[in-house]
Amino acid sequence: MKVKLIVVGKTKKTFLLEGEKEYKKRLKRYLNLEVIELPDVKNAKKRSEEEIKREESKNILSKIASTDHVELLDENGRSYSSVKFAKHLEQHFIHGGQTLVFIIGGPYGFHDDVYKRANSKLALSEMTFSHQMIRMIFFEQVYRAMTILKGEPYHHQ
Repeated sequence: MKVKLIVVGKTKKTFLLEGEKEYKKRLKRYLNLEVIELPDVKNAKKRSEEEIKREESKNILSKIASTDHVELLDENGRSYSSVKFAKHLEQHFIHGGQTLVFIIGGPYGFHDDVYKRANSKLALSEMTFSHQMIRMIFFEQVYRAMTILKGEPYHHQ
């Protein structure tokens, strides 16, 4: 199964980059993970939030195939426990065929065009995190889910 993570902008904080690197390394033994970093919108300070979201949406949608299953990381999405998230991933792996695409938007969220394309929304927390920080949290949760599915001793209940 292929999992793709599309993110808007780059992570700049060293501690977050190190965490991302560690979990991406760990994930290699479980799945084919592709990370696509889209550049921040140029001249953003001179643009409205709507213009920024529209430009980001063009970049995001250009990276998605018509057969991809798309889940947005969105504060209004469905929340899962770690075990239920693992089962959620497992269902996609069992049915296979489609690339599972997760998207982390920029600081203003997603344009309506991206919401229309999405198959579902996923909330990692009711709290708000920076879009840079959520990347590391997401990688850790995918890693945790994979260890749960494999019966490995990373997750404790």
